Amino acid sequence: MVIDGSGNVVTIPNGRYDAATGTVTFSTTHFSDYAVTYNKVSFIAARDITSGTGNGNYSPEAKLMRGEFIVLMMRAYGIAPDTNPTDNFSDAGNTWYTGYLSAAKRLGISAGIGSNMYAPGNQITRQEMFTLLYNALKVIGQLPEGDSDKTLSDFTDAGQIDSWAKEAMSLLVETGTISGSGGKLNPTGTTTHAEMAQVLV
Repeated sequence: MVIDGSGNVVTIPNGRYDAATGTVTFSTTHFSDYAVTYNKVSFIAARDITSGTGNGNYSPEAKLMRGEFIVLMMRAYGIAPDTNPTDNFSDAGNTWYTGYLSAAKRLGISAGIGSNMYAPGNQITRQEMFTLLYNALKVIGQLPEGDSDKTLSDFTDAGQIDSWAKEAMSLLVETGTISGSGGKLNPTGTTTHAEMAQVLV
């Protein structure tokens, strides 16, 4: 966390503990006073990425919507929403995700689903989620590295991946970011809050 100029404590969303080195790493754009603390809640709650679904609940098994994911992902990686959107998706509305959709469009994180629409109320599929994640990590220069010795061809349902998602899913599989389950990637399946939390860790 950082102590700002007014003495307020602010969580740094990209802080991570590396058990191998026993160090905490984070990125910042300015010098200030920093402190390391442990917050015994979930990864995404500790980073103020989500406040849950009300009454202190997170609803881990609830299906994740496209509007929810783009906001939670951008918060996780410190990508700010646009405060005065000038060019947005036609269905961005005037709500809690409007500024995030504008920034996602402007930065190239999402081109939407066609006809200048994002479909924020639709359930997000796994290949949509991984493509948005890949695009965001590319924008901030944090694409994963490493070699898992796996490729898309190692999964029996790789043929279900749409062409627009193949580049993203291929890199995420090859670096071990996606491991699949039971020899499958389930690209067209929907995802839950709990699954999203594992992706953003």
